[in-house]
Amino acid sequence: MADNRVKDPQDWTTGDEPATGAQESYLNTLATEAHEDVPDDLTKAEASQRIDELQEKTGRGR
Repeated sequence: MADNRVKDPQDWTTGDEPATGAQESYLNTLATEAHEDVPDDLTKAEASQRIDELQEKTGRGR
């Protein structure tokens, strides 16, 4: 059964707004662990997608 509570970030009504402070903080933590750079001007949706990618790379969020 699919979980309809989880929306694709591209479908968020606020997805085009700037990333939240919490997203930026966690993203910077993940990027440091993954030895990657993160742009400063990500939207909420872009930050969420990047967090998912870096969680996969670092093994966090499992």
